[in-house]
Amino acid sequence: MTTLVKPDGSAIVSSLKKEKDSTIPTDPNDISEMLSKVPEPTGWRILVRPYIPPSKTKGGIHISDEAQERMSIATVCALVIKMGPLCYQDETKFPTGAWCKEGQWVIFGRYAGSRFKTDLGEVRILNDDEIIGTVSDPQNIIHNY
Repeated sequence: MTTLVKPDGSAIVSSLKKEKDSTIPTDPNDISEMLSKVPEPTGWRILVRPYIPPSKTKGGIHISDEAQERMSIATVCALVIKMGPLCYQDETKFPTGAWCKEGQWVIFGRYAGSRFKTDLGEVRILNDDEIIGTVSDPQNIIHNY
């Protein structure tokens, strides 16, 4: 597990697992370069990185890559990576302000958003109103696959 930190020192991505095809950098300059490669969400959209469950069960059984990929597709928990410039700006729709912020774990509907692969791994773009909750730790959520 790795924590990505912006060059200004603020955390942007935490608890991401290294994937075989992509290396998650730890150097601030490399982090900035990687984050520049992922899409910039437009308007009221949010870019999230779905939770990747551990590769081994509590009992020590290794989970296959295919099973892990199915689990990450089916998960309803993700880390907010970037937010579009209009997120939560509609005061009539969001009278109490933003429902989430960058670096926070959120819950969304199973089929919400658009999924695609990047150097960071699979990501989704959601609308700001598709966030249905926040959690402090995605491992506290029972993931039904």
